[in-house]
Amino acid sequence: MTQNDALTTAADAESAAIFTYGLTTAFAANDDRAAVAEYIAAHRTRRDALNAALAAAGVAQEVPAAGYTLPFEVTDDKSAIKALLQAEQTCAVAYRALVEQADDGKVRRLGLDGLTDCARHIAFWRAAAGLSPATVALPGTPQS
Repeated sequence: MTQNDALTTAADAESAAIFTYGLTTAFAANDDRAAVAEYIAAHRTRRDALNAALAAAGVAQEVPAAGYTLPFEVTDDKSAIKALLQAEQTCAVAYRALVEQADDGKVRRLGLDGLTDCARHIAFWRAAAGLSPATVALPGTPQS
């Protein structure tokens, strides 16, 4: 995997996260609505920054798919949290790969900042789901 491949993968993960946040908005509990709004805005900003890095590298920007398929149906606030947690973990894996593959310091910083934000979001959603501990060691490590 090259730096540009990692940028493309991270941009696609961000687009999928934005889709997931949009889908789950209808099911979010009142206590979680502010976080949903804040986090979807953060994902849009990160996706745009990744696409700008791709453009600067002379690579085509990642175009979001028309839709994404979740591995399970979202029907209530608990399944919405599960979907959001999964989206954040997918982004974290992509950002960790970006940090590992980055040749450029600015791109590495983009990956590190994205991974840090995902770790915060993961902790929030784990706490909202009642999972303990709320934080995880080495966020972005692919899970088997």
